[in-house]
Parts: sequence; C-alpha cells; structure tokens
Amino acid sequence: MQDESPLAARKVLTLESMNPNVRTMEYAVRGAIPIRAEELREQLKKQPGSLPFSKITPCNIGNPQQLNQKPLTFLRQVSALMEYTDLLSPEMIESTRKLFPEDAIERAKRNLSYVGGAAGAYTQSLGIQEVRENVARFIEERDGFPADPANICLTSGASGAVERVLDILVSNPNVGVMIPIPQYPLYTATLAHFNARAIPYYLQEANEWQLSIVDLERALSEARGQGIDVRAMAVINPGNPTGGCLLEDNIAEIVQFCERENLVLLADEVYQTNIYTGTNPFVSFKKVVSKLQSSVELFSFHSISKGMVGECGRRGGYYEAVNIDAEIMAQLLKMASVGLCPNVQGQMAVDVMVRPPQPGDASFEQYQREVSDIFESMRRRAKKLAAAFNSLPNMSCNDAQGAMYLFPRVELPPAFVAEAEARGQQADAAYCMQMLEATGISVVPGSGFGQEPGTFHFRSTFLPPEELFDEFIDGFRNFHEAFIARYSQE
Repeated sequence: MQDESPLAARKVLTLESMNPNVRTMEYAVRGAIPIRAEELREQLKKQPGSLPFSKITPCNIGNPQQLNQKPLTFLRQVSALMEYTDLLSPEMIESTRKLFPEDAIERAKRNLSYVGGAAGAYTQSLGIQEVRENVARFIEERDGFPADPANICLTSGASGAVERVLDILVSNPNVGVMIPIPQYPLYTATLAHFNARAIPYYLQEANEWQLSIVDLERALSEARGQGIDVRAMAVINPGNPTGGCLLEDNIAEIVQFCERENLVLLADEVYQTNIYTGTNPFVSFKKVVSKLQSSVELFSFHSISKGMVGECGRRGGYYEAVNIDAEIMAQLLKMASVGLCPNVQGQMAVDVMVRPPQPGDASFEQYQREVSDIFESMRRRAKKLAAAFNSLPNMSCNDAQGAMYLFPRVELPPAFVAEAEARGQQADAAYCMQMLEATGISVVPGSGFGQEPGTFHFRSTFLPPEELFDEFIDGFRNFHEAFIARYSQE
C-alpha cells in the first residue's frame, strides 16, 4: 500500500532547500527578455501574423551563426573529415579528394593522429598537447614573447575557464574580485554562485570606456576598508558590453596597479580579432606583462566563439597562466581532471583558429577571403548602427572600437521612469521589453550589466545579416521615436 503520509509527499529539493547561491545568481543575457522572446517566437510559429512583426531578431547575445554568419569552410571541412573518418580510408580517399582540398585532408589526418584516430575519445585533461603547442606558438607570434604550452589549458569555451579560475581564487565568502561596470554577467553570476564579493569599478563612458586608475584605487580602498579580502581584478578587452578597446598605456597602468596591490589579473580577451579602429589596436595583457617584466599573476582567456570564427556552440577556448605558483598549477590540473577533458571538436577548432591555412596551402585564399568578408561586414554594421543610434532623440552611443556590441545611453522620459518604478520594474528593462513586444528585437537592458547610477543603457549586437540591417534599424527607429513622443507628452 502506498504511503500517503505528508512526509512521503514532501519534496526534498525545493527553492527553500536548494543551494541559496544558485538561487541568487542572475544572468541577464538569457534573462526575462530572451525568455519572452522565445515565447513570442513560438507564437509566431503557431499563429503567423498574430504579432506586429514577422520574426524575432536576437540581438541579446553574441551568437553570430544564429544570425546567419557563414561558418569558415576550412574549419567545417576538417571537422567533417574528423567526424566521419571513413572518408579518409583507402577505399574512399579518391572520392574525398574530389570534394575536399588536400590541406583539409592532411589537417584532419594530422589532428586525428593527436587522438589515436578516435575523435570521440577522451584527451589529456589540459587538452591535446600538440594543440597546446600550437596555441603557445600563436601567442608568441602575436606578442613577440615566449609562451609555454605547460601554462596553457584548453577548455570548453572561455566561460568555463573563467569559472575555474574564480573557483580556485574564492576560498571564503569574504573574498572580493574587482569587476568592470558595465560587465559581462558571467562574472557577477559566478561570484554569486561561489558566494564571493563583486567589487565594482566604473569604465569611463565619456572617455571611450577606458579605465581610470583613480577609480580603481577608490574601489579597492573602499572594499579593503570594509574588511573585504580583494584578491583579483577582471578586465574585459575588447569590452563586453561596451565595445571599447583599451590603449596600451592604460593596460600598463592596470598591470602596475595589480602588481602594486598584489592582485591576480584576469584578462578576458575573447574579442581580440574584433577590432574596427586604427586608433585602439588590440594589445594583450600578456604582451604588456612581458614588456614590463612584471611579476603580476595573470590568467588570460580566448575563445572560438567570437572573432571571425564564431563557433559558439562548439565550446572551445583556452587560458594561459603567467607567473602562477607551481602548486596552484597542480591544483588547476586536478580541477581539469575532474572534468576529464574539454570536448574534442572544440579543441580542434581552437587549433584551426590559432593555426589557419598558410600561404601556399590550397585553402589559404578562400580562408583569407571568408575572414575578410566577415570582418568588413561587421565593421560596416557597427558603424551604421552607431550612426543610427546617435541620430535618434534621447540617445547617444560611442562607436564600437571592438567586440560585437554597442551600449547606447538612453535618456528615458521621467514619466516612463516613474511608471516603471511604480510597477517595481527597472526602467531600462521595461523599455527593452516594450521594444521586444513592438518590434521582435531582443536586446539586454543596461541594468543587467551594471551602469552608473541614474543612467540607462541597453546592449545590442550588430550581428543581424547585412542585407536585413536597414530593416532592423528602421524597426528600432520607428519604435524609439514613437516611444519618446508618447512619454514626452505625459
């Protein structure tokens, strides 16, 4: 007979009994507005024509292929051959050569040799040794300073790498990590998960989102004055969500600040190839640390999700550890071992990213052309969207120097702000929700990233396809102008 007692019916896992740190976590990039966007997408599938727009335009996340960015042919050819290895068999190789260039075939064979011919098998926990060696060579060529494969760990995306480093940093709830405001919500969400303290410092919007050492010193002094054990500083360069790119002199100031204050430096550099201006070229923190011969402890992160590769779903990335204690490196190896290994196709995509076809290779010209086409299109779209934002009433926007985003500032009418506050809503979130309901455009409110008190922003990618870009801009313009007109009359 089934036990009908209250104790038998009680759930063990409830909101009250779950890990409270998980309950506290927030991740605005996939928050209420994207969730509502998916509901509207389903409505359009079931009831076409039931909404004032025909499709959802997901500008809330840097997910290039979702918005029809073409995958790089060489990377996909190598991946296909590694997945279906029969194409490389003696019986099929002549037919394969009619479909695939010789350098893709040779790369697939070479990469399969790294894993004993089995792309579905576990690899070393830190990642395939030969791929790590190629990453080290890439870093050396980029920066002009040595890189050691032993200090490189391949990961399933840069996010997992950031989480792992924060995990080893946070030993108690009083540990603090300095984070930029505005920031990518991965940092606040992960620190909340680890029950640690996020220490905000403000990027300077009036100075193209550069960092102020004075503000860093203020933020650190205030936190330490409260007894917080501030151990690290995170920097996102090029910036997410701002699109800013730090000048080398500013990077040197940051390195010296962290060395002086005994802080571990976390350099999130996943947008390093997304640079659209000649005035602010990308300079890695590793290069500056090496030039200064600094002893600062540095972790730098890179990924296949951004740049012109845009393979977000393959989940490939790496971190390089510089000036890190040998015993901590052993602990990081142990943490990697618990996860067994990063996914193999992600590792192989990292290999293509850091070691693309070279001059003389069969795929070189096509690869270069595809990368150039994606880059130039992104640059045009970034410029066009910034110009559109700056042409609108109650809105201003810095140009994108890098990354995939713009972070315009919106002067919301006081009547609308009061209305939103009366409903217990963040005014910028309410504005973005109205935008979604009117246009199908999904963006992220600035409150999801943090912003100067009293200001309102939102983050939008500039990834919608170029042939649809004018339609996308017109839809936004019509909404915003009608919104400002309506609420300015109240």
